[in-house]
Amino acid sequence: MSVAKVLDRETWAERPDVWKGEFEGGIYGANVSVVFYTTDEIGGGPKLHKHPYPEVFIVRQGRALITVGTDEIEATAGQIVFAPADVPHKFSNLGPGRLETTDLHVAGAFSTEWLKE
Repeated sequence: MSVAKVLDRETWAERPDVWKGEFEGGIYGANVSVVFYTTDEIGGGPKLHKHPYPEVFIVRQGRALITVGTDEIEATAGQIVFAPADVPHKFSNLGPGRLETTDLHVAGAFSTEWLKE
């Protein structure tokens, strides 16, 4: 009897040609949810928000300005940045070119509080 779960790309991806989409792992028994994020827009990215759980940002491609609390980190491809639970954070594409991230939410479902800048 197989216990593995496999999600095909068309299950989570918004488009077949872009690394963008998401899934919540709770329905599969996993305490993790994932956002696959892509933007070509310089300055593009999610606005200030927080979660009741930690979030881990993996920069796959490009350069990002990641703000966690009062820290501003210029992260590049291959770097990983951690945001603790309940700490406001955001990120934006520094360019040039595309920014791709994989963002791990340490929870089975998303819970986001959007904040004023």
